[in-house]
Amino acid sequence: MLSCREVVINADQLLDGELSWRRRLAVKVHLLICHNCRRYLRQLQRLIVAIPHMHRRASDEEVSKVMSCIHSQGKSNS
Repeated sequence: MLSCREVVINADQLLDGELSWRRRLAVKVHLLICHNCRRYLRQLQRLIVAIPHMHRRASDEEVSKVMSCIHSQGKSNS
């Protein structure tokens, strides 16, 4: 069984369809039982959809804040 940290690490590859079938299956099994990782993946999907609609480019500070939040969520869920 994958840890939450491993799911977070593999989330973007899952959404891009770049995981092997075994790894994809392992992530999906984890998602069946882990509410926090399902929520994380939903938030990541929504972020990916929202990014092209942003009116201005994010500053380096804004990007750092978002990335810090994402990484702290990944750490607290494992």
